[in-house]
Order: sequence, then C-alpha cells, then structure tokens
Amino acid sequence: MNLVVRPARLLVGTLRPPGDKSVSHRVLVLGALASGRTLAAGLSDCGDVRSTARCLRALGVSIRTSGGKTLVEPPARGLRRPRGPLDCGNSGTTLRLLAGLLAAEPFDAVLTGDASLRRRPMERVAAPLRRMGASVRLASGGRAPMRVRGGLLKGAVHRLEVASAQVKTALLLAGLRAQGRTRVVEPAPSRDHTERLLPLFGAAVRRRGLEVSVRGRALRGARLRVPGDFSCAAPFIAAAAMLPGSRLRAEGVGLNPTRLGFLRILRRMGARIRVVRRRAGTEPEGTLEVRGGNLRATTVLAREVPSAIDELLLLAVLAARARGVTRLRGARELRVKESDRIASAAALLRALGAEIRTFPDGFEVRGPQRLRGGRVDCRGDHRVAMAAAAAALCADGPTALCGSGCAAVSYPAFFRELRRLARR
Repeated sequence: MNLVVRPARLLVGTLRPPGDKSVSHRVLVLGALASGRTLAAGLSDCGDVRSTARCLRALGVSIRTSGGKTLVEPPARGLRRPRGPLDCGNSGTTLRLLAGLLAAEPFDAVLTGDASLRRRPMERVAAPLRRMGASVRLASGGRAPMRVRGGLLKGAVHRLEVASAQVKTALLLAGLRAQGRTRVVEPAPSRDHTERLLPLFGAAVRRRGLEVSVRGRALRGARLRVPGDFSCAAPFIAAAAMLPGSRLRAEGVGLNPTRLGFLRILRRMGARIRVVRRRAGTEPEGTLEVRGGNLRATTVLAREVPSAIDELLLLAVLAARARGVTRLRGARELRVKESDRIASAAALLRALGAEIRTFPDGFEVRGPQRLRGGRVDCRGDHRVAMAAAAAALCADGPTALCGSGCAAVSYPAFFRELRRLARR
C-alpha cells in the first residue's frame, strides 16, 4: 500500500491507542500454559498479536474475542503437535516466546515467518534453551526456520550479553517447567511485562537488581485489562511535540517505567508533556497531555536504549527539528530489528532532504533542518512507516510512503487516526 501524507499545521484531539502489543503477546502465551480460563479486556488486534494467536490455535488453544474481551482456554490434555510449521509472520516476539513455550513439549515444532523475520538472528534465544535441555536447530546463519523439540529441562543461570525482554521471557517460560530455579541476568533493565504478569497467573517471581528468576510451577488462569500501547501513541506524541500549537491528549496509555525512556528523552528535549491521570495496577496507565513547541538537542546514552528501543527511529525525526546536535550511541540492537533501523533512519531523513551521520551503533543529527516532501520506502517495517508519517506532517510538501500498510503490524488504525487528528 502506498499512501501520501500531507503537512499539518498541528495535531488536535484525543487519542486512545490500541492495547499494548507486548503485554498482549504475553497474556496469550501465559493463558495457553495456565489451567482454566484467562479473560483479557483490551487485547491488541494488530498483525503481530494475530500471529501469536494463530500459532497458539495450531497448538490446540482456544482463543475467542467478543465485545472487546478475549477468552483463552488451553487444551485439556496439553498442547498438541501442530500439523505444519507455525507461521509467526513478521513477529519476532511470537517466535521467541513460542520457542520458550515449546522447549518443554514432547514433540517437534517448526517456527518460521516472513522474509524479514527469517533474516533476524535467533541464536541468542536458541543457545540458552539448549543449555536447559531442549533441542533447537536453526537454518544457516542462526536464523529461522527454527525447529524445537522439547526435553526434560533443568534450571540454569543465563547472563545475557544484550538486554532483551523477548529472550528473557522465553527463558522464564521455559523455566516455569524446568527442574530447579532459572535465573536471567541482564546487562541493563529491559521491559518487565512478563515479571509483572507472572504473579497474576500464580507464579512466584524473584527480582534482585538486574536478575529475575522463577521455579517450575503450574499456572492458573487470570483476569486482567491490557493498557494502551505507549509505542503506538509515541508517533502522535512526537508529531504534536514538533508542531507548535498542537494540543494532544492520549488516554489509557501504559505507563510501565521500563517503557518510558522515550518520554524522558522528549521531556529533556523540551517537549511539554504531563501525566494528568494515573491508574495503578499490574500495568500502570494514565492520560498524557502534549503541547507543541520548540525542541532542543540531546544525547541519548547506551543505558537509556532498552527503555526506548521501539521509539529511537522517532528520535532521528525529532533531532532534525531540534536546535543543536542530537547524538545516539550504544544502540547496535537497532541493526537487527524488522529492518536495519539505523540505515532506515538515515534513508528516511535523506529522502526528506535532511542530513544525518550514522555509526555502527547509532547516529548524529544537527538541527533544526527543513524537511521537504519526498518518497520514503517503509522497508516492510511498521516503525519506519509510523516515524515517516510523523516526519511527513512536519514537511514542506506531501510525502509518499511506499509500503505503508506494514503499520498494521502494530497499529491497524494508525493512518485513520492520523487523518482525524491532523489540522491543515
């Protein structure tokens, strides 16, 4: 799908983003492991979460949605062997979490996905699962398709070289059915949705600094509400911050502290954002009010990357509009996302006439620069499509987004909401 986005004077109105994608994946997988029913309100209906649901149904799990609520019921006799490969689509979260789920199952299963997913490295989840006793084989280069055959798992200590909530979750899922305790130690904090959800499902989780651990334990079904996805709200927040006069209200947004690195960076850049209402719970949420204005440059350090990883493409766009030199380093992980997001950031800005300097682990942008209209290749990456749309609102002329349909991977209604909120 090719779409033209025209410049806007400002953004005005109220946004309620869809359910948090990361939480939704985990609720489905934990519900598939639990005895009894799991009922979740507000689950995301995006393409990635549909991939997880499709794979779980192929394993015998019943998943039904009605009236904004999703009911998950595992099969009475345990997960069944799938009749064919499990297609994870574009979702790395689906593949990695299911690898942990399947690590204790007494059958073979093949996990695969689209061309983009099959290019992403998977050895860092495969290797620790092998150490626990599962058989995990990958295609050449350590990539999917991944063949998993479960085994009698033993708890282990895993020291991750790169902070990764997906890898951490896969190992904790395996640890729930392993003998002894499974410990995961990260070099920096990653998002902690799994640790927050597990006690709801009856698991005992121990957290000490950068270590999280579990013991093998049966889960029970749970009832919960999924907050709005901060990463889906972020492009609108960024655009409103760049357009003077904007007045945006984002309601029901997840405010998990491990996801709010981008919010902290934005405020440091001078964005006027305040939380006007908070709701405590397993996953905190609230309402954000954003006012447009002038931005200043900042430096983002490596320790800030994990809590802002999904929004760093937007940082490049903001940097082009901010006064001074914005620097990002320590973000090599961006190279192995749905696209090489450092290269994608460079291609996006250059297509709109801006300059950017890239490094193996980040970029540097001097601003403010004018953005002209242009033609942007979304590279099959939903984050590129949404960041390009935010940039297009601030450009001097119309911008053609090539392959913009990939935004549906995380936010099917993204462009409809953009049209509703933009004032021209």
